[in-house]
Amino acid sequence: MSENFKPIHWADQTADRIIRQKGEKDHYTLASGITPSGVVHFGNFRETMTVDLVARALKDRGKKVRFIFSWDDYDTFRKIPKNMPNPESLEKYLFQPIVDTPDPFNKRESYAAHHEASYEEQLHRVGVNPEPIYQAKKYRGGDYKEGIKKTLASRDKIVKILDQYRREPLSESWWPISVYCEECNRDKTSVINYDGKNELSYMCDLCSHKGKLSLDNTSRVKLPWRLDWPMRWVYEDVDFEPGGKDHSSEGGSYTTAKEIVKDVYGGEAPLYLQYEFVKIKGGAGKMSSSSGEVVTLNDVLNVYEPEMVRWIFASYRSNVEFAVSFDLDVLKTYEDFDRQERLAFGVETGNQKKVDMAKRVYQLSSIGEMPKEIPIQPSFRHLCNILQLNEGNIEKTKKSYEIKNDRDERRFRERSECALFWLKNYAPEEFIFHVNVSAPAMDLNEHQKSFFRNLKTLLESDFDSIKTDKELHGKMYEFINLIRETRPEFKPGEVFTPLYQLLISKEKGPKLAGFIRTVGKEKVLALLGQLDL
Repeated sequence: MSENFKPIHWADQTADRIIRQKGEKDHYTLASGITPSGVVHFGNFRETMTVDLVARALKDRGKKVRFIFSWDDYDTFRKIPKNMPNPESLEKYLFQPIVDTPDPFNKRESYAAHHEASYEEQLHRVGVNPEPIYQAKKYRGGDYKEGIKKTLASRDKIVKILDQYRREPLSESWWPISVYCEECNRDKTSVINYDGKNELSYMCDLCSHKGKLSLDNTSRVKLPWRLDWPMRWVYEDVDFEPGGKDHSSEGGSYTTAKEIVKDVYGGEAPLYLQYEFVKIKGGAGKMSSSSGEVVTLNDVLNVYEPEMVRWIFASYRSNVEFAVSFDLDVLKTYEDFDRQERLAFGVETGNQKKVDMAKRVYQLSSIGEMPKEIPIQPSFRHLCNILQLNEGNIEKTKKSYEIKNDRDERRFRERSECALFWLKNYAPEEFIFHVNVSAPAMDLNEHQKSFFRNLKTLLESDFDSIKTDKELHGKMYEFINLIRETRPEFKPGEVFTPLYQLLISKEKGPKLAGFIRTVGKEKVLALLGQLDL
């Protein structure tokens, strides 16, 4: 990156803040993570993508980056999501570690592993490949035993910090740890005593088992979130980690973690960035893994190319809420992306500020290096029409486009698969069509017959000279205006509706001029030739 580079994008500005606040380092550690309590939804992806964009910005400055992703799979399994198969088989694992809960899909070694592997595979599709850290392995391997001892030794400090932001003070029996019972493996336990060094005793509130544990040897003690988070900041030397607004409110987990990390663990908080939630247009609001009502990254990738998914996030500041659409707005999103791509490659002109931002957003959106030349841009709307004319056959459809290289091939195939999925699952009825081979029975009046005769003559004699949709649209309105000379109140729908019926047996559909040019004069003439004009 040149010395004259100006940090116009929020990811670059954040990277500069990290370097200023943390100083020059051999490498910078950026962190993200989630509890695999259920299907990891698209809303969770915002945090992961936020970190990835900042990591990319740091790497563009020649910095070494460690991007860690913590799977909090030693958390307790508190709720069975609605979308899980065989939910009754999971009930006996409630309040046990998620990592010890079996996979109801019978594909992985555990419930946690199933959701972890699924999300990691989805991240790979958009070029995000963090270093996974599985917290159950860390706790059970004894990595955090010194952090746990520090936590217990600072019980009074922690209570004082937390009570500042609580309506009711913590009870005198509260301890800053949770214990998984040796007998039933559940975390519904109460600490009875801690000797101040290494040994603690507990009782299970569910099975009444009483036990003693050595902190040097046990794998059954875990820190709650508000303490686990700052403890790991120090353990991993984290320089940057974003958080949702639920963690960012006054008195929330970030507020207390900033104090705890300093007073208990002797470290400092990483640079923090609040991010807003992502919605799905028409959805009920914030997604929740435990509710089971989620949209996944894969669901979005069924409709949008991988680079487009990155581009959507890179186009918004992290603290701006936005919605991803599956309805007709999909067409506009593709058009907006293509326009930005043309600006980034200098194919389309604009003011320098917009061009610079378009290029930087595009660089951050690219999977790998930015291509040297602009990839093919098959219009999503037009592609939907061509695919349907070819009955969904991508190879036949490809003959209508000029594919220059491997990047064009990938773009064409990904966009075609997205278009087919959108047509099948989300497109409005007027977008779906099948071109007729035989003309349906039609009762046309003389004005309509006049229009169809003029259109037939145009297709037979002058169609090949028409170069744009706008030109054909104008010709059709000339025919309508001829009818209006004798019938001024004549409306375009009086001929457009029967023309749709002739072509696709519907009253409306794709824009007619472009659709006729896409279908081709031979097929349209064949249908017109079957009418009594």
